[in-house]
Amino acid sequence: MNKAFTKETDDADEDEAPPGLPSLPAGGKNYITPQGYARLRGELLDLIDNQRPQVVEAVYWAASNGDRSENGDYIYGKKRLREIDRRIRFLTQRLEIAQVTDPALHHGSEQIFFGAHVSYVEATGTARSVTILGIDEADSAQGQVSWVSPIARTLLQARVGDELQLLTPRGKVEIEVTGVDYPAPQV
Repeated sequence: MNKAFTKETDDADEDEAPPGLPSLPAGGKNYITPQGYARLRGELLDLIDNQRPQVVEAVYWAASNGDRSENGDYIYGKKRLREIDRRIRFLTQRLEIAQVTDPALHHGSEQIFFGAHVSYVEATGTARSVTILGIDEADSAQGQVSWVSPIARTLLQARVGDELQLLTPRGKVEIEVTGVDYPAPQV
């Protein structure tokens, strides 16, 4: 088979977030907590120092076995190497523009800023809580939302007791802020 029909292209826009990850708002900042920054930096260093050298070694070994066109180890290794390099580029770009913001600076405040754990009640009586974090560290399964999400944009700058209107696909939802909590400063 002609190589032109089997070669994978890597023409993804390098400024775009990998599939499944949100992109930054145009001209926006990449706010991140110190813990989130450390986690992303740790992932980057692991990719550079551990995973990439292992895959390079495996590809080198597979290439030395001869015919590369039907060598599964070689083909998979090259694909994995491209994935690692793409993730390294992404993490490097995100960390370069990251603005580390420590939510502990607002400990004791009743106003909502980045890093706050916010409790609120909907007009229906449903109580909910979210933690406002950076785009690269928020995990909705753990009740964490990105600071650019609709709920976070509605909550930011509000205070305990404020009644707000959250715009949802179902329409406007009345919510009332019932609590704001920040992590304690580390000594």
